[in-house]
Amino acid sequence: MAFKALLAAVSLIAALQGASGSPAQLTRRVACPDGKNTATNAACCALFPVRDDIIKNLFHNQCAEEAHESFRLTFHDAVAFSPAAEAEGKFAGGGADGSIVLFDKIETNFHANQGTDEIVALQKPIIARHSISTADFVQFAGAVGLSLCPGAPQVQFLLGRKDATRPAPDGLVPEPFDSVDKILARLLDVGFQDFEVVWLLSAHTIAAADFVDPTIPRTPFDSTPEIFDTQFFIETQLKGTSFPGKGANQGEVLSPLRGEMRLQSDFLIARDNRTACEWQSFTNDQEKFQETFPDVFGRLAVLGVDNSTLIDCSEVLPVPPPLPRSAVPHFPAGKSIRDVEPACAETPFPTFPTDPGPATTIARVPNV
Repeated sequence: MAFKALLAAVSLIAALQGASGSPAQLTRRVACPDGKNTATNAACCALFPVRDDIIKNLFHNQCAEEAHESFRLTFHDAVAFSPAAEAEGKFAGGGADGSIVLFDKIETNFHANQGTDEIVALQKPIIARHSISTADFVQFAGAVGLSLCPGAPQVQFLLGRKDATRPAPDGLVPEPFDSVDKILARLLDVGFQDFEVVWLLSAHTIAAADFVDPTIPRTPFDSTPEIFDTQFFIETQLKGTSFPGKGANQGEVLSPLRGEMRLQSDFLIARDNRTACEWQSFTNDQEKFQETFPDVFGRLAVLGVDNSTLIDCSEVLPVPPPLPRSAVPHFPAGKSIRDVEPACAETPFPTFPTDPGPATTIARVPNV
């Protein structure tokens, strides 16, 4: 309740400022050369054809594999940056600088980046067709991909990143088999507190694994990978019963549902006393879920970047489809509160209805 009250107060202040004739309210729009779009800054006009090309020719108008992988790429490019190492005089990556695409022969071969070579190969021809930095394209494509997913929040996109001139060093992208201590320390290095790591992991609601078990690529992390909802947080808290493929692999633990992949890191963070209550708070709060992710996604997208040089072009991003009315928090068919492994000592785990019918089985994310 305190979180919602704070957001309400901020919204009220913003509304009052707007009512008094704020600069934002008085901003004039410019007509773009394409004759059909307008923008608050002429520099943003160049993004409309990039957006349309991405949606049609990369994502095929769907929240499917290519959209998910582009979304994943934003993290793998940006988080390869270490202020701590930089303070010691070492080269520590450039953050959101497009290095994973520009130096793909090196970076996509890092163990943590396995599988990114496919989306990089698909993105490269589109980048070549447009006047946009690779660094901007990686973050823009990820934001556009997210916008195709029902229930996703509206996020920010800032234009003007400079491209990398050298590859990022290996070892900066967290692995699913890393300890919670290591993951939290790595992300604290780039500015994310323990509870904000949970916010970042909201991304796994539309994610899938390709190389944890290479025999079953595109295996999702929850039963609704096509929508941005809270099921991921509910299902990660259920007791594991089986593996979706050929048995235990590094970074994988037992999953509660057939066809679902559970990462060791997600399992442990959901049960760690530093993060368990924040994790549980998302199981039945779609509003908080949607309000917190834009904050961490926006900060991730400018890691290592001088924000003062960037132009806000968020208006170019499509408005995400709403969450379907049928998408309410629930236990998958065959599961109930008895299958929950509670980890938050402060608050009991919420009770949800159970889907009717035979036990839920999940299909792999479609590759279009």
